[in-house]
Parts: sequence; C-alpha cells; structure tokens
Amino acid sequence: MTAPWITYRPELKVLDCTVRDGGLINDHLFDDALVKAVYDTCVEAGIDYMEIGYKASKKLFAPAKHGAWKFCDEDDLRRIVGDNPSSLKLSAMADAEKTDYHEDILPKKDSVLDVIRVATYVHQLPVAVDMIKDAADKGYEVTCNIMAISIVQDAEIDQALEVLREAPCSTVCVVDSFGSLYGEQIARLVERYKKALEGTGKEIGIHAHNNQQLAFANTIEAIVHGANRIDATAMGMGRGAGNCPMELLIGFLRNPAYRVRPIYQLLQDQMIGLREKHEWGALIPYNITGQLNQHPRSAIGILESEEKQDYVGFYDRLVADL
Repeated sequence: MTAPWITYRPELKVLDCTVRDGGLINDHLFDDALVKAVYDTCVEAGIDYMEIGYKASKKLFAPAKHGAWKFCDEDDLRRIVGDNPSSLKLSAMADAEKTDYHEDILPKKDSVLDVIRVATYVHQLPVAVDMIKDAADKGYEVTCNIMAISIVQDAEIDQALEVLREAPCSTVCVVDSFGSLYGEQIARLVERYKKALEGTGKEIGIHAHNNQQLAFANTIEAIVHGANRIDATAMGMGRGAGNCPMELLIGFLRNPAYRVRPIYQLLQDQMIGLREKHEWGALIPYNITGQLNQHPRSAIGILESEEKQDYVGFYDRLVADL
C-alpha cells in the first residue's frame, strides 16, 4: 500500500483563480490594490499560475458595469504586473461564445499573458476547438475546461475527450461547476480523462466548487488519482459557494516550493474586509442546488432577495421543477 498524500509530485502545478472566479461575486470590480496583493502573494507563495481574469466580449458585457478583470486589456494587466519579471505564469479565461478572441487575444509576443484557458460547455466544443487552435497559433500555452461535467452523459464526455486528444491544449480540466459531485465520481472522471488522453502528454486538471463543502476533499481525490493541474482561490472565494481554498490546498501539498504563510497574510490583509462586503461560501441555498445537481444561479438569486432564509420554499420550488 502506498500513501501518495504524504509525498509530492514535482509535476503537480497550482493555479490561483481568485481574481477570475472570485470576480463573479462583484462583476470584477476589484481595486488595483487587491489584484496586486493577489499577484504578489502568488509570487511569494511559489504558486505556478495566476488567472487574473477573463477575456470577455465588450459587446456582450458592458465595460461600464464590469471591472477591468472581465476583459484583461493589456494596459490594465501591465499596470499591475509590469512585464511580470517572476516565474509566475499569468492566465486569462476565454469562455466559448462569450469572447471576441480573434481581436481581443493578442499574439503572445505582444502580451504579458502566458496561458489562455478556454472554457466550454460540451455543446460548444466546435467553437472551443477553434479558440484553442487560435490561441496556440498565437503562441500561448492553452488549456480547456469542460464546464458542468456533472450533467454531461458519458457518451458525450468520451466524444469530447476524443476531439480534445487532437486539439493543441496541454491540459483538460474536470470542472464540478455545480458543486454536486462526490469523491467517487471525481475519481472516476479523472480516470476517464486519463484513459482518453493517454499518450498525448496532456495533463488532467481539477476545478471544484464548494456547494456541499467538498471542494477541498474532491481536489485531494483528484490529486490522488493523478490530476496534476489544480485550481484554488484565496479563502475559497468564487461564484456562489466558492472554490477549493488555496490556504488548505497549499497546507496539504508537501512540495517545499510552496509557502502558505503569504496566503494567510493575504487573507488577513485583504480577504476578511472583502468578505464583509460580499458573501460567498457553502450557504444553505448553495447546498440545495449542489445536492440537486443544478446551476447555482437560482441560489444566487434567492440570496439577493428578501426570501434568502426561506430554505423550505426554495427547496420545494426546485424539486417541483425537476
């Protein structure tokens, strides 16, 4: 019997998506001081990647209603990181059908970004593959997140992975968008992805949501089964119930290249105050949508209403719609 949780794999890399996923709680209206603090923390803590925001279409998302990190224009990026003289790789996410990628994603030689993460629902995969090819041709490291995998049929997963075998992406990420999956399901998905992508050199990633307070546990399960690209956020900040907390992940990993103390400093200096303004975490409405394998938008809606503590009414309405 082996105990993989007491050693470390040097090929395992950590991505911080605090600003990108966390920005969904406040339309990415962060001040520069917070974004710079997250960047500095990632550098000091030895994190491998920082996802600083989205490459979203300004035709679909009004710049007047969203912060700079919804769009990641080059001037805004360089205002925070300069030429990024560190070893930290910078990433932006591009959602299929929500980005003007031909124009807004510059050639790598003209950008401080290193990685483009293409996020797609399974039915959008043809568009996503075009985006992956475009970003790769421009010189970026490219990865792919298949979102809402908990509602995708096995045959569709297999077909999507068959397509992605041939696409120029270095990682394919298991994404528990609804926070509905349990450890056994995560393990099966990671093994399924590994088998489908065997021989390609592609890595498997994990992006977990915390609706049932399982994001950290499910992340560990994915790591044990061979996932080598791991997402987390400071204090678990993210849309709805949030994500795997970075402070727990780094505390769990045994790689001496990572340092947890700077992350606690970030929580103390920045995240506590932010959480007083914006609520996230495994609140009861998110528990309910997670258990029912539903998108958290309905939970977000009720938490913004006067009925936010009417748990029974919320549950009954969701069950009636099943």
